[in-house]
Amino acid sequence: MAKEVGLKEAFLEFAADSAVLNRNGKIIKGKQQIATYFDNQALHNVSLEWEPEFVEVAKAGDMAYTYGPFTFSAFSGEGEPKTASGYFHTVWKKQEDGSWKFIYD
Repeated sequence: MAKEVGLKEAFLEFAADSAVLNRNGKIIKGKQQIATYFDNQALHNVSLEWEPEFVEVAKAGDMAYTYGPFTFSAFSGEGEPKTASGYFHTVWKKQEDGSWKFIYD
């Protein structure tokens, strides 16, 4: 979904209402703040690739976490390339409707 419609839309689609993002040492709380965070990014040609290497689901079946490598690339408003790579860690919670939404990324 991130490739097809964009990062903001993908993150918001899979974020729980109380989701938290940890970005550059700052905590971004809730879907509204997450939307604002993405709106304030002056980047274009953004690409984010990731793949879970590990998934573990709690015995109760209501919480899980994933981690694996990611690669991010984009261009600033001035055309300067921006890249980052590393490992992501995401915590997921099963919702009342049976869907999974992240609560921490």
